[in-house]
Amino acid sequence: MQLSELKQKFEQFLKQKGYKVTKSRLELIDKIASYGSHFEIEQLVVWVSNQDKGVASRSTIYRTVKLLQEFGAIREVIKLGNRTIYEFIAGKPHHEHLICVKCGKIIEFYREDIEEIQDKVCEEYKFTPLNHRLEIFGVCSECSYSVV
Repeated sequence: MQLSELKQKFEQFLKQKGYKVTKSRLELIDKIASYGSHFEIEQLVVWVSNQDKGVASRSTIYRTVKLLQEFGAIREVIKLGNRTIYEFIAGKPHHEHLICVKCGKIIEFYREDIEEIQDKVCEEYKFTPLNHRLEIFGVCSECSYSVV
């Protein structure tokens, strides 16, 4: 899906929910899409303000991330301690995550066999899946050399 189409759909979503459609909210979609990696909202606030001071206030960024999450363009990837990490998923294929508990590195991966097992389990239990995520916490190869 193109960003212009995503923005149009997000505008419709905002109107249906009774929220204001603002230039800042729509410009934030471009900023978040171009961020390029997983993020905490506060990291995004700093990055956006360094890119373009007039785009949006801290509170607008926080509210817009939550609205984009409800809309389905952003998802919460992990909660790790007091950190919540998000990713922009609009137009990206489904994937899972490996998370290093030492350095915080996040590795994305996709395995068809994992998807098939999840489908079989749901079928076995007559369960209709709506969404899922898989996170594997461990130590990445770079940090494993320092594990004693």
